[in-house]
Amino acid sequence: RIIDFTLSNCVNSGIRRIGVLTQYKSHSLIRHLQRAWGFMRAEIGEFVEILPAQQRTNKKEWYQGTADALFQNIDIMQRHRPEYVLVLGGDHVYTMDYSEMLLYHVQTGADFTVGSIEVPAAEASAFGVMTVDEDMRITRFTEKPTHPDSIPGKPGTTLVSMGIYIFSKDFLYKTLIADAGNPDSAHDFGKNIIPENIGDARAMAFPFRNKEGLPAYWRDVGTLYSYWQTNMELCSVEPELNLYNRDWPIWTYQPQYPPAKFILDDEGRRGEAIDSLIAGGCILSGARVKRSVLFFATTVENYSLIKDSVILPKVSIGSHCRITRAIIDKGCVIEDGTVIGEDPVEDAKRFHVTREGITLVTPAMLGQNLYARLQNDYDG
Repeated sequence: RIIDFTLSNCVNSGIRRIGVLTQYKSHSLIRHLQRAWGFMRAEIGEFVEILPAQQRTNKKEWYQGTADALFQNIDIMQRHRPEYVLVLGGDHVYTMDYSEMLLYHVQTGADFTVGSIEVPAAEASAFGVMTVDEDMRITRFTEKPTHPDSIPGKPGTTLVSMGIYIFSKDFLYKTLIADAGNPDSAHDFGKNIIPENIGDARAMAFPFRNKEGLPAYWRDVGTLYSYWQTNMELCSVEPELNLYNRDWPIWTYQPQYPPAKFILDDEGRRGEAIDSLIAGGCILSGARVKRSVLFFATTVENYSLIKDSVILPKVSIGSHCRITRAIIDKGCVIEDGTVIGEDPVEDAKRFHVTREGITLVTPAMLGQNLYARLQNDYDG
């Protein structure tokens, strides 16, 4: 799961007191966290705690924004008496040593520090955009501007927020309480807390760079296209994100399945995968897979071809199928002879096609009942 990147970064950075703020429809996430992160030792102060909306405000509502999510759990934070609080998003793919950012925060005497990265200006409207001085102190912050400014001396490049924040505790508590009492606030870090405090507080930007001093690998996978693109990047010969780095493991829950199996070796009917990631429990029976990611327990039958696609768990793909530039959701049954990704007009009649030409297929779009088929879906 995508949240495993953030949680693994915490553990690998030596951070072992973690709260995960969950909103509605969180059952699947909670189940995963219980399975994947139950190894923490509470008796020595380690934990990954699940924190659903406490509904402590007079309105008794779900979390109204990122700042409200922390405010509703302010007593839990205070109980653990931290000097600093690290706030992270759960929908980003990257590896990062947070201890380096914490050291930077302490050494600069910041009230809060924002993780930052350079992106093409054409993509910057999806993020909070920052302007900084020569000392990396934030002088302006605009959430998702229509026309983002470029970095001086770097035309076409913009400095944006990664959605990673470190706060000194006293500043955080004071600011959260003040924001909660403001009826005009959206109670959001990017929209309110950060831009409204850069004038009075010491606000610093931490540049996220690799060992060569260049912008490090970081992907926001909040859209279908970015999710697909990030998976495709993993299929390259030497991807920037190394899942096989034993010095920085990505912890997760993996159901117990046998190794992937590739069978049949006839001309035109050969089970094979090229430039692909194939999870355990998958069977390629006389089918070809190229530059794709197959999650666990997926089967692909004779003469089918999967290209540039992401196939989620427990998908069954029949024979003589052709699937290109698609995301196939968990539990889908793709009938024999199905063609997806070659004719966007036809695909749009049944499925969802993004403006970049990525086709999303779900069981509901196929008229299938996911949980009627997967009655004992205990492994995710």
